[in-house]
Amino acid sequence: MRKTTLLLPALVIVAITALSSVFIVDEREKALVLQFGRVVSVKEDPGLAFKIPLIQEVVRYDDRILSRDIDPLEITPSDDRRLVVDAFARYRITDVNRFRQAVGAGGIATAENRLDSILRAQTREILGSVSSNDILSSDRAALMLRIRNGAIADALALGITVIDVRLKRTDLPTENLDATFQRMRAERVREATDERARGNEAAQRIRAQADRTVVELVSEAQREAEIIRGESDAERNAIFAEAYGADPEFFEFYRSLNAYATALKAGNSTMVLSPDNEFFNYLKSSNGKPAAAAQQ
Repeated sequence: MRKTTLLLPALVIVAITALSSVFIVDEREKALVLQFGRVVSVKEDPGLAFKIPLIQEVVRYDDRILSRDIDPLEITPSDDRRLVVDAFARYRITDVNRFRQAVGAGGIATAENRLDSILRAQTREILGSVSSNDILSSDRAALMLRIRNGAIADALALGITVIDVRLKRTDLPTENLDATFQRMRAERVREATDERARGNEAAQRIRAQADRTVVELVSEAQREAEIIRGESDAERNAIFAEAYGADPEFFEFYRSLNAYATALKAGNSTMVLSPDNEFFNYLKSSNGKPAAAAQQ
């Protein structure tokens, strides 16, 4: 009975000791085995691991990619236009032994404070060497890459690898917004005024050219019309002259018919003529010749 009473607590103590000597490393983390504050073992692979109970302790660190937002930072680019930059970085603990040596028991919180200092220094240095227009242009991606590359070397001393740095926002300081807005508005008004003046000048120039073109076209058309009219009159007269020379009697007859058609047109004025007037020579003739010629 006495042996059983002593054996049971001993088994419990052995079981507790055995269980406390085993720990599990998750696939999302890395672990350090410390003995009196000194690193004696690094466990980077997931699975079971062992330590000396009561003497050694296990410290775990996240092995995933972590994100860190830095507080808004005011910078002064090379053109002295102050900007407020909001950025964040993604990093990973790649050397847990160096990480422990660098930050001690402070862990992630201490590391992120030191990482903030590195990122702020790099951001000020890189963005302070270029103009605000470069920061706000498509060159921004190249600037973020330069900040990341600059932070990598300093962060390696912490056992951290900086993977990416991004500028989320780039704004003007609040006290400069009104002045900047007024200046931009004045610039836009001036540009609009200049554009309107250039537009009016161009419109006047085009309108004057159009008027000149109209005058030239009308003058040219009138000149050509006069030439054509003169040539037509000359051709008509030539035809009349040729017809008269070929058969003067028929020509006289044709002229008389035209005169009858014009004089006897419906609605024309009333004509009072003597019956023996020469106007009726061909009307009184029965053989197609003038009355005076028929009598001869």
